[in-house]
Amino acid sequence: MAQAAGGTSATYREVLGATGTLLPVISFFGRLPVAVIQFGSVLLITRTSGSLATGGTVACALALGQVAMGPVVGRLADRRGQRSVVLCCSLLNALAIACYTLGALAGLPTPLLVALGVFAGATVPGIGPLARARGVALVRRGGADERVVNTVLSLESTMDELSFVLGPALIGVAAFVGHPAYAFGAAALLVAGCGTAFALHPTATAVRPATAPAPKQPRARRPRMPREVRLVRLGLVLLGVLLGGCGAGITALTQKLGQEDQAGLVYAAMGVMSAVAGLSMAAVPERFGLALRWRVATAAAALLSLLLIGTQNMPGLYVAVTVFGAVFAPNLITGFGLTERAVPGERLAEGMTFAASAFVGGQAVTLAVAGRLAESHGPAAAFTVGSVAAALAFGVALLVKAPAAPGVTPVAATPSGSGRRV
Repeated sequence: MAQAAGGTSATYREVLGATGTLLPVISFFGRLPVAVIQFGSVLLITRTSGSLATGGTVACALALGQVAMGPVVGRLADRRGQRSVVLCCSLLNALAIACYTLGALAGLPTPLLVALGVFAGATVPGIGPLARARGVALVRRGGADERVVNTVLSLESTMDELSFVLGPALIGVAAFVGHPAYAFGAAALLVAGCGTAFALHPTATAVRPATAPAPKQPRARRPRMPREVRLVRLGLVLLGVLLGGCGAGITALTQKLGQEDQAGLVYAAMGVMSAVAGLSMAAVPERFGLALRWRVATAAAALLSLLLIGTQNMPGLYVAVTVFGAVFAPNLITGFGLTERAVPGERLAEGMTFAASAFVGGQAVTLAVAGRLAESHGPAAAFTVGSVAAALAFGVALLVKAPAAPGVTPVAATPSGSGRRV
Protein backbone atom coordinates (compact mmCIF):
# COMPACT_ATOMS: atom_id res chain seq x y z
CA MET A 1 0.00 0.00 0.00
CA ALA A 2 2.80 2.39 0.92
CA GLN A 3 4.58 1.49 -2.32
CA ALA A 4 1.42 2.27 -4.32
CA ALA A 5 1.01 5.59 -2.53
CA GLY A 6 4.64 6.42 -3.24
CA GLY A 7 4.17 5.59 -6.90
CA THR A 8 1.05 7.72 -7.09
CA SER A 9 2.71 10.74 -5.49
CA ALA A 10 5.66 10.33 -7.86
CA THR A 11 3.27 10.33 -10.81
CA TYR A 12 1.65 13.53 -9.58
CA ARG A 13 5.09 15.09 -9.19
CA GLU A 14 5.83 14.12 -12.79
CA VAL A 15 2.62 15.82 -13.93
CA LEU A 16 3.44 19.00 -11.99
CA GLY A 17 6.94 18.89 -13.38
CA ALA A 18 5.49 19.05 -16.89
CA THR A 19 2.80 21.67 -16.24
CA GLY A 20 4.48 23.72 -13.51
CA THR A 21 2.82 24.35 -10.15
CA LEU A 22 1.27 27.68 -11.14
CA LEU A 23 -0.82 26.41 -14.08
CA PRO A 24 -3.13 24.13 -12.00
CA VAL A 25 -3.74 26.99 -9.55
CA ILE A 26 -4.63 29.42 -12.34
CA SER A 27 -6.84 26.91 -14.11
CA PHE A 28 -8.66 26.03 -10.87
CA PHE A 29 -9.59 29.62 -10.07
CA GLY A 30 -10.31 30.24 -13.76
CA ARG A 31 -12.94 27.48 -13.87
CA LEU A 32 -14.47 28.39 -10.49
CA PRO A 33 -16.78 31.07 -12.00
CA VAL A 34 -18.55 28.36 -14.02
CA ALA A 35 -19.53 26.57 -10.80
CA VAL A 36 -20.62 29.85 -9.23
CA ILE A 37 -22.92 30.94 -12.05
CA GLN A 38 -24.34 27.46 -12.70
CA PHE A 39 -25.26 26.79 -9.09
CA GLY A 40 -26.03 30.40 -8.17
CA SER A 41 -28.26 31.33 -11.10
CA VAL A 42 -31.33 29.70 -9.60
CA LEU A 43 -30.73 31.46 -6.28
CA LEU A 44 -29.96 34.84 -7.86
CA ILE A 45 -32.94 34.92 -10.21
CA THR A 46 -35.29 33.44 -7.62
CA ARG A 47 -34.18 36.08 -5.11
CA THR A 48 -34.63 38.97 -7.54
CA SER A 49 -37.77 37.76 -9.34
CA GLY A 50 -39.51 35.92 -6.54
CA SER A 51 -40.16 32.94 -8.82
CA LEU A 52 -38.44 29.56 -8.58
CA ALA A 53 -39.76 28.63 -12.03
CA THR A 54 -38.12 31.73 -13.53
CA GLY A 55 -34.88 30.90 -11.74
CA GLY A 56 -34.87 27.39 -13.18
CA THR A 57 -35.69 28.60 -16.69
CA VAL A 58 -32.93 31.21 -16.76
CA ALA A 59 -30.37 28.83 -15.23
CA CYS A 60 -31.22 26.23 -17.87
CA ALA A 61 -30.78 28.85 -20.62
CA LEU A 62 -27.35 29.75 -19.23
CA ALA A 63 -26.25 26.11 -19.24
CA LEU A 64 -27.58 25.50 -22.75
CA GLY A 65 -25.65 28.53 -23.99
CA GLN A 66 -22.51 26.90 -22.66
CA VAL A 67 -23.44 23.55 -24.23
CA ALA A 68 -24.05 25.10 -27.64
CA MET A 69 -20.85 27.13 -27.81
CA GLY A 70 -18.46 24.91 -25.83
CA PRO A 71 -17.49 22.72 -28.83
CA VAL A 72 -17.10 25.86 -30.97
CA VAL A 73 -14.63 27.28 -28.45
CA GLY A 74 -12.72 23.99 -28.52
CA ARG A 75 -12.67 23.90 -32.33
CA LEU A 76 -11.37 27.46 -32.47
CA ALA A 77 -8.68 26.56 -29.94
CA ASP A 78 -7.60 23.63 -32.11
CA ARG A 79 -7.41 25.84 -35.20
CA ARG A 80 -6.03 29.09 -33.77
CA GLY A 81 -4.39 28.04 -30.53
CA GLN A 82 -5.64 28.42 -26.96
CA ARG A 83 -4.07 31.80 -26.22
CA SER A 84 -6.19 34.14 -28.37
CA VAL A 85 -9.40 32.13 -27.95
CA VAL A 86 -9.25 31.91 -24.13
CA LEU A 87 -8.21 35.55 -23.79
CA CYS A 88 -11.13 36.78 -25.90
CA CYS A 89 -13.69 34.51 -24.24
CA SER A 90 -12.50 35.32 -20.71
CA LEU A 91 -12.95 39.06 -21.18
CA LEU A 92 -16.30 38.59 -22.91
CA ASN A 93 -17.48 36.24 -20.19
CA ALA A 94 -16.56 38.70 -17.44
CA LEU A 95 -18.64 41.34 -19.24
CA ALA A 96 -21.51 38.88 -19.76
CA ILE A 97 -21.60 37.87 -16.07
CA ALA A 98 -21.64 41.53 -15.04
CA CYS A 99 -24.52 42.30 -17.44
CA TYR A 100 -26.41 39.20 -16.31
CA THR A 101 -26.06 40.18 -12.65
CA LEU A 102 -27.08 43.79 -13.23
CA GLY A 103 -30.07 42.62 -15.30
CA ALA A 104 -31.22 40.37 -12.47
CA LEU A 105 -30.85 43.16 -9.92
CA ALA A 106 -32.76 45.53 -12.20
CA GLY A 107 -35.67 43.08 -12.42
CA LEU A 108 -35.62 42.75 -16.21
CA PRO A 109 -38.39 40.68 -17.86
CA THR A 110 -37.80 36.95 -18.13
CA PRO A 111 -37.07 36.92 -21.91
CA LEU A 112 -34.27 39.46 -21.43
CA LEU A 113 -32.87 37.50 -18.50
CA VAL A 114 -32.93 34.35 -20.65
CA ALA A 115 -31.00 36.19 -23.38
CA LEU A 116 -28.42 37.45 -20.87
CA GLY A 117 -28.14 33.94 -19.44
CA VAL A 118 -27.46 32.49 -22.89
CA PHE A 119 -24.80 35.17 -23.43
CA ALA A 120 -23.13 34.36 -20.11
CA GLY A 121 -23.13 30.64 -20.89
CA ALA A 122 -22.04 30.98 -24.52
CA THR A 123 -18.94 33.01 -23.62
CA VAL A 124 -17.57 30.57 -21.00
CA PRO A 125 -13.90 30.14 -21.95
CA GLY A 126 -13.88 26.38 -21.29
CA ILE A 127 -10.79 26.47 -19.10
CA GLY A 128 -11.51 23.05 -17.58
CA PRO A 129 -11.55 21.00 -20.82
CA LEU A 130 -8.82 23.14 -22.40
CA ALA A 131 -6.63 22.60 -19.34
CA ARG A 132 -7.12 18.85 -19.85
CA ALA A 133 -6.03 19.14 -23.47
CA ARG A 134 -3.05 21.29 -22.49
CA GLY A 135 -1.95 18.99 -19.68
CA VAL A 136 -2.19 15.89 -21.85
CA ALA A 137 -0.17 17.59 -24.59
CA LEU A 138 2.53 18.61 -22.11
CA VAL A 139 3.05 15.15 -20.62
CA ARG A 140 2.83 13.40 -23.98
CA ARG A 141 5.45 15.78 -25.34
CA GLY A 142 7.72 14.54 -22.58
CA GLY A 143 7.14 10.90 -23.58
CA ALA A 144 4.91 10.03 -20.62
CA ASP A 145 3.05 6.73 -20.48
CA GLU A 146 -0.70 6.20 -20.15
CA ARG A 147 -0.59 6.19 -16.36
CA VAL A 148 0.74 9.75 -16.34
CA VAL A 149 -1.92 10.81 -18.86
CA ASN A 150 -4.61 9.28 -16.64
CA THR A 151 -3.12 11.16 -13.68
CA VAL A 152 -3.51 14.44 -15.59
CA LEU A 153 -7.18 13.62 -16.15
CA SER A 154 -7.60 12.62 -12.49
CA LEU A 155 -6.09 15.90 -11.33
CA GLU A 156 -8.27 17.93 -13.69
CA SER A 157 -11.47 16.12 -12.69
CA THR A 158 -10.58 16.58 -9.02
CA MET A 159 -10.20 20.32 -9.58
CA ASP A 160 -13.62 20.31 -11.28
CA GLU A 161 -15.10 18.58 -8.25
CA LEU A 162 -13.44 21.00 -5.84
CA SER A 163 -14.69 23.96 -7.86
CA PHE A 164 -18.22 22.60 -7.53
CA VAL A 165 -17.69 22.36 -3.79
CA LEU A 166 -16.31 25.87 -3.41
CA GLY A 167 -18.75 27.44 -5.90
CA PRO A 168 -21.90 26.59 -3.89
CA ALA A 169 -20.04 27.58 -0.72
CA LEU A 170 -19.29 31.03 -2.16
CA ILE A 171 -22.92 31.46 -3.16
CA GLY A 172 -24.04 30.37 0.32
CA VAL A 173 -21.70 32.79 2.04
CA ALA A 174 -22.72 35.63 -0.27
CA ALA A 175 -26.42 34.94 0.29
CA PHE A 176 -25.86 34.83 4.06
CA VAL A 177 -23.79 38.01 4.13
CA GLY A 178 -26.05 40.04 1.89
CA HIS A 179 -26.94 38.87 -1.63
CA PRO A 180 -25.98 36.13 -4.16
CA ALA A 181 -24.96 38.95 -6.54
CA TYR A 182 -21.78 39.41 -4.49
CA ALA A 183 -20.58 35.99 -5.61
CA PHE A 184 -21.37 36.83 -9.23
CA GLY A 185 -19.24 39.96 -8.95
CA ALA A 186 -16.37 37.82 -7.65
CA ALA A 187 -16.93 35.36 -10.52
CA ALA A 188 -16.62 38.15 -13.11
CA LEU A 189 -13.32 39.31 -11.57
CA LEU A 190 -11.97 35.76 -11.38
CA VAL A 191 -12.72 34.86 -14.99
CA ALA A 192 -11.20 38.13 -16.20
CA GLY A 193 -8.03 37.77 -14.12
CA CYS A 194 -7.39 34.02 -14.06
CA GLY A 195 -8.73 33.48 -17.57
CA THR A 196 -6.26 36.05 -18.86
CA ALA A 197 -3.44 34.44 -16.86
CA PHE A 198 -4.35 31.00 -18.25
CA ALA A 199 -4.36 32.38 -21.78
CA LEU A 200 -0.99 34.13 -21.41
CA HIS A 201 0.76 31.30 -19.53
CA PRO A 202 3.78 29.99 -21.51
CA THR A 203 2.23 26.50 -21.73
CA ALA A 204 -0.54 27.85 -23.98
CA THR A 205 1.64 26.97 -26.96
CA ALA A 206 1.82 23.30 -25.93
CA VAL A 207 -1.33 22.56 -27.93
CA ARG A 208 -0.32 23.78 -31.34
CA PRO A 209 -2.99 25.05 -33.75
CA ALA A 210 -3.60 23.01 -36.86
CA THR A 211 -1.34 23.98 -39.74
CA ALA A 212 -3.16 26.33 -42.10
CA PRO A 213 -3.07 25.40 -45.83
CA ALA A 214 -1.23 27.56 -48.34
CA PRO A 215 -3.42 30.27 -49.94
CA LYS A 216 -3.93 28.33 -53.20
CA GLN A 217 -4.34 24.94 -51.57
CA PRO A 218 -7.71 23.57 -50.48
CA ARG A 219 -8.19 23.19 -46.74
CA ALA A 220 -7.53 19.62 -45.63
CA ARG A 221 -10.57 17.72 -44.40
CA ARG A 222 -10.73 17.33 -40.67
CA PRO A 223 -10.33 13.74 -39.45
CA ARG A 224 -13.65 12.19 -38.50
CA MET A 225 -14.55 11.35 -34.93
CA PRO A 226 -14.59 7.58 -34.33
CA ARG A 227 -17.73 5.75 -33.22
CA GLU A 228 -16.33 5.32 -29.71
CA VAL A 229 -16.22 9.10 -29.21
CA ARG A 230 -19.93 9.41 -29.95
CA LEU A 231 -20.78 6.56 -27.60
CA VAL A 232 -18.75 8.15 -24.82
CA ARG A 233 -20.52 11.47 -25.40
CA LEU A 234 -23.86 9.70 -25.02
CA GLY A 235 -22.63 8.15 -21.79
CA LEU A 236 -21.55 11.58 -20.52
CA VAL A 237 -24.98 13.03 -21.36
CA LEU A 238 -26.53 10.27 -19.23
CA LEU A 239 -24.08 10.99 -16.40
CA GLY A 240 -25.17 14.62 -16.64
CA VAL A 241 -28.79 13.46 -16.35
CA LEU A 242 -27.76 11.45 -13.29
CA LEU A 243 -26.21 14.47 -11.59
CA GLY A 244 -29.11 16.72 -12.63
CA GLY A 245 -31.61 14.30 -11.15
CA CYS A 246 -29.60 14.10 -7.95
CA GLY A 247 -29.33 17.88 -7.78
CA ALA A 248 -33.08 18.36 -8.23
CA GLY A 249 -33.78 15.65 -5.66
CA ILE A 250 -31.39 17.16 -3.12
CA THR A 251 -32.96 20.60 -3.54
CA ALA A 252 -36.50 19.20 -3.24
CA LEU A 253 -35.73 17.01 -0.22
CA THR A 254 -33.98 19.77 1.71
CA GLN A 255 -36.94 22.08 1.00
CA LYS A 256 -39.40 19.39 2.08
CA LEU A 257 -37.53 18.94 5.36
CA GLY A 258 -37.33 22.70 5.92
CA GLN A 259 -33.53 22.62 5.56
CA GLU A 260 -33.10 24.31 2.17
CA ASP A 261 -30.10 26.26 3.49
CA GLN A 262 -28.22 22.96 3.75
CA ALA A 263 -28.51 22.13 0.03
CA GLY A 264 -25.08 23.65 -0.64
CA LEU A 265 -23.54 21.65 2.20
CA VAL A 266 -25.03 18.44 0.84
CA TYR A 267 -23.52 19.18 -2.57
CA ALA A 268 -20.23 19.90 -0.85
CA ALA A 269 -20.27 16.55 0.97
CA MET A 270 -20.79 14.74 -2.32
CA GLY A 271 -18.14 16.84 -4.04
CA VAL A 272 -15.48 16.30 -1.37
CA MET A 273 -15.86 12.52 -1.50
CA SER A 274 -15.86 12.64 -5.31
CA ALA A 275 -12.65 14.71 -5.27
CA VAL A 276 -10.93 12.23 -2.93
CA ALA A 277 -11.95 9.35 -5.19
CA GLY A 278 -10.74 11.29 -8.22
CA LEU A 279 -7.27 11.81 -6.77
CA SER A 280 -7.02 8.11 -5.91
CA MET A 281 -7.73 7.10 -9.53
CA ALA A 282 -4.05 7.64 -10.32
CA ALA A 283 -3.31 4.53 -8.25
CA VAL A 284 -5.48 2.26 -10.44
CA PRO A 285 -3.20 -0.22 -12.27
CA GLU A 286 -2.82 0.40 -15.99
CA ARG A 287 -3.87 -3.17 -16.76
CA PHE A 288 -7.33 -2.25 -15.47
CA GLY A 289 -8.31 -0.81 -18.85
CA LEU A 290 -10.47 2.23 -19.52
CA ALA A 291 -13.43 0.31 -20.97
CA LEU A 292 -13.55 -2.04 -17.97
CA ARG A 293 -13.17 0.89 -15.57
CA TRP A 294 -16.15 2.64 -17.11
CA ARG A 295 -18.32 -0.45 -16.91
CA VAL A 296 -17.49 -0.91 -13.24
CA ALA A 297 -17.95 2.81 -12.48
CA THR A 298 -21.32 3.12 -14.25
CA ALA A 299 -22.58 -0.10 -12.65
CA ALA A 300 -21.56 1.19 -9.22
CA ALA A 301 -23.28 4.53 -9.91
CA ALA A 302 -26.49 2.75 -10.93
CA LEU A 303 -26.51 0.65 -7.76
CA LEU A 304 -25.49 3.36 -5.29
CA SER A 305 -27.94 5.90 -6.74
CA LEU A 306 -30.72 3.63 -5.46
CA LEU A 307 -29.76 4.70 -1.94
CA LEU A 308 -30.97 8.22 -2.70
CA ILE A 309 -34.46 7.15 -3.75
CA GLY A 310 -35.37 5.87 -0.29
CA THR A 311 -33.77 8.72 1.66
CA GLN A 312 -36.23 10.54 3.94
CA ASN A 313 -34.15 12.60 6.40
CA MET A 314 -31.06 14.82 6.51
CA PRO A 315 -28.64 12.33 8.18
CA GLY A 316 -29.61 9.69 5.63
CA LEU A 317 -29.18 12.18 2.80
CA TYR A 318 -25.66 13.11 3.92
CA VAL A 319 -24.69 9.44 4.15
CA ALA A 320 -26.23 8.57 0.76
CA VAL A 321 -24.63 11.45 -1.17
CA THR A 322 -21.24 10.84 0.44
CA VAL A 323 -21.27 7.17 -0.56
CA PHE A 324 -22.55 8.04 -4.02
CA GLY A 325 -19.88 10.71 -4.45
CA ALA A 326 -17.17 8.05 -4.30
CA VAL A 327 -18.17 6.73 -7.74
CA PHE A 328 -18.96 9.95 -9.56
CA ALA A 329 -15.47 11.31 -10.26
CA PRO A 330 -14.23 7.90 -11.51
CA ASN A 331 -17.03 8.00 -14.09
CA LEU A 332 -16.07 11.44 -15.36
CA ILE A 333 -12.33 10.74 -15.32
CA THR A 334 -12.81 7.55 -17.32
CA GLY A 335 -15.16 9.25 -19.77
CA PHE A 336 -12.61 11.99 -20.45
CA GLY A 337 -9.85 9.36 -20.63
CA LEU A 338 -11.71 7.44 -23.31
CA THR A 339 -12.32 10.69 -25.18
CA GLU A 340 -8.63 11.67 -25.05
CA ARG A 341 -7.59 8.24 -26.30
CA ALA A 342 -10.08 8.12 -29.18
CA VAL A 343 -10.21 11.63 -30.69
CA PRO A 344 -7.81 12.54 -33.49
CA GLY A 345 -4.96 14.67 -32.19
CA GLU A 346 -5.92 17.59 -34.43
CA ARG A 347 -9.28 17.78 -32.63
CA LEU A 348 -8.22 17.21 -29.01
CA ALA A 349 -9.49 20.51 -27.57
CA GLU A 350 -12.75 20.20 -29.48
CA GLY A 351 -13.18 16.64 -28.23
CA MET A 352 -12.63 17.66 -24.61
CA THR A 353 -14.96 20.66 -24.77
CA PHE A 354 -17.62 18.60 -26.55
CA ALA A 355 -17.37 15.95 -23.82
CA ALA A 356 -17.77 18.60 -21.13
CA SER A 357 -20.71 20.14 -22.99
CA ALA A 358 -22.41 16.75 -23.29
CA PHE A 359 -22.23 16.33 -19.53
CA VAL A 360 -23.39 19.90 -18.78
CA GLY A 361 -26.22 19.62 -21.31
CA GLY A 362 -27.60 16.47 -19.73
CA GLN A 363 -27.41 18.07 -16.33
CA ALA A 364 -29.03 21.36 -17.39
CA VAL A 365 -32.06 19.88 -19.11
CA THR A 366 -32.62 17.39 -16.31
CA LEU A 367 -32.49 20.06 -13.60
CA ALA A 368 -35.46 21.78 -15.23
CA VAL A 369 -37.45 18.59 -15.94
CA ALA A 370 -36.63 16.72 -12.73
CA GLY A 371 -37.32 19.85 -10.69
CA ARG A 372 -40.92 19.88 -11.92
CA LEU A 373 -41.21 16.13 -11.26
CA ALA A 374 -39.97 16.66 -7.74
CA GLU A 375 -42.55 19.40 -7.15
CA SER A 376 -45.36 17.13 -8.38
CA HIS A 377 -44.30 13.72 -7.11
CA GLY A 378 -41.65 14.33 -4.46
CA PRO A 379 -37.85 14.08 -4.28
CA ALA A 380 -37.86 10.33 -5.00
CA ALA A 381 -39.11 11.01 -8.53
CA ALA A 382 -36.10 13.19 -9.30
CA PHE A 383 -33.70 10.66 -7.79
CA THR A 384 -35.35 7.92 -9.87
CA VAL A 385 -34.66 9.87 -13.08
CA GLY A 386 -30.98 9.91 -12.14
CA SER A 387 -30.93 6.23 -11.27
CA VAL A 388 -32.51 5.24 -14.60
CA ALA A 389 -29.95 7.38 -16.42
CA ALA A 390 -27.13 5.62 -14.56
CA ALA A 391 -28.49 2.24 -15.64
CA LEU A 392 -28.63 3.44 -19.26
CA ALA A 393 -25.06 4.75 -18.93
CA PHE A 394 -23.99 1.26 -17.90
CA GLY A 395 -25.65 -0.08 -21.04
CA VAL A 396 -23.69 2.41 -23.15
CA ALA A 397 -20.47 1.49 -21.35
CA LEU A 398 -20.98 -2.14 -22.37
CA LEU A 399 -20.86 -1.03 -26.01
CA VAL A 400 -17.67 1.00 -25.68
CA LYS A 401 -14.40 -0.64 -26.66
CA ALA A 402 -11.13 0.80 -25.41
CA PRO A 403 -9.39 2.66 -28.26
CA ALA A 404 -5.92 1.52 -29.20
CA ALA A 405 -3.06 3.13 -27.31
CA PRO A 406 -1.40 6.01 -29.15
CA GLY A 407 1.21 4.72 -31.50
CA VAL A 408 2.98 7.90 -32.53
CA THR A 409 3.79 11.29 -31.17
CA PRO A 410 0.77 13.59 -30.63
CA VAL A 411 0.09 16.67 -32.67
CA ALA A 412 1.08 18.97 -29.81
CA ALA A 413 4.54 17.46 -29.71
CA THR A 414 5.39 17.70 -33.37
CA PRO A 415 6.76 20.82 -34.98
CA SER A 416 4.63 20.41 -38.06
CA GLY A 417 1.43 19.59 -36.16
CA SER A 418 0.67 16.78 -38.61
CA GLY A 419 1.13 13.70 -36.41
CA ARG A 420 -1.72 11.38 -35.48
CA ARG A 421 -2.36 9.67 -32.19
CA VAL A 422 -5.05 7.18 -33.11
